[in-house]
Amino acid sequence: MRSLITAIILVLFFKCQLNGQETLSNDHPFKPGFSYIGDVVTNFSGGIKKGMRYLGLLNLKIGIKTEGLGLWRGGMLFINASNAHGGDPSADLIGDFHIVSNIETANITYLHELWYKQRLGSFEFNFGLQDLNTEFISTEFGSLFINSTFGTPSTIANNIPSPIFPLTALGASFKVEFAGDNSLKLALFDGLPTSFTDNPHNLRWEIKKKEGIFAITEFESSGDIRGLEGTCRGGIYYHSQLPETGNDLSVPGRFSYNYGIYIIADQTILENSDGEGVLGIFGQLAVSPAKINLHHIYFGTGMSLTGVIPRRQKDVAGIAFNRTWMSDPQTGNESVVEMSYRAEISNFLFLQPDFQYVMNPGGAGHNLRNAFTGLIRAGLIF
Repeated sequence: MRSLITAIILVLFFKCQLNGQETLSNDHPFKPGFSYIGDVVTNFSGGIKKGMRYLGLLNLKIGIKTEGLGLWRGGMLFINASNAHGGDPSADLIGDFHIVSNIETANITYLHELWYKQRLGSFEFNFGLQDLNTEFISTEFGSLFINSTFGTPSTIANNIPSPIFPLTALGASFKVEFAGDNSLKLALFDGLPTSFTDNPHNLRWEIKKKEGIFAITEFESSGDIRGLEGTCRGGIYYHSQLPETGNDLSVPGRFSYNYGIYIIADQTILENSDGEGVLGIFGQLAVSPAKINLHHIYFGTGMSLTGVIPRRQKDVAGIAFNRTWMSDPQTGNESVVEMSYRAEISNFLFLQPDFQYVMNPGGAGHNLRNAFTGLIRAGLIF
């Protein structure tokens, strides 16, 4: 706790010093950032057992622009160090497959990202320790929701060692923009990053041929329907091979190849008089081979509404649904309904009550009663 308080004080001091400089501009070389998210998760009924858990995630970030240092244009170095702590509500209380909180993991202090990005006109490349969600698979209107699979579809997150929270991987990604708001992206990652058991701070990186590679490509297109903006992403991913992983249950079993496809769409339905989106919907669909994977189809959809309460124009409310299809009929399928409301208390503080109803929790590998879970998330972001 003492180290957490010290980190907060240092970041706030650094931020205030930069903001106090009269010469500060968008071209300033250093851009520090700080965020802390805390979840209180209560399982009211069903699942494994009733109970409450607290979990938190701290991120300290800094971006360094090459142009601001008097060097070349278009370059940026980014560092993100994290600390995750607290309980494991899905593992201990709910037994679900999807994981109700997207910050649930082990108690670790580690390096989450360390990459360099260079932009050259309409072309951009990035190499280093990367999080796949930074450029791929994301959904704008689905970002409100706390259930982990609304971030990365579970056919990717659960079937292969993908570079997402908490364990990222070394990789290189490329992006080219063309024909207005269209882009094509490609990334190659280490196929099996060293686990936290042998690499507790994610500072030990090894790329071995026998562990294969993870490749993904995504086409993104933005446009409008009757003047309302929308975005569609479609992608293909492939993992060349995964060797025997022993007793590490956090890593999927051995396979000689694995692959899948996905499509994600966001569409604004209503706008206010200022042209800002008020009502938006999203959809996710991901498919992988049933004969290779226990979990082979994922579907998610939902809607979010901004400014639902008068005089609280930045608050966002939403409802979402997802379903997982399992290839093993004895395991059964899991579905989740989530309702959430994010209240912006200030420019740097928010509170988010959230409720999730998990039907046929599948993470425990045996029959469990439907679980009703409530969360209170608090976020501090600078």
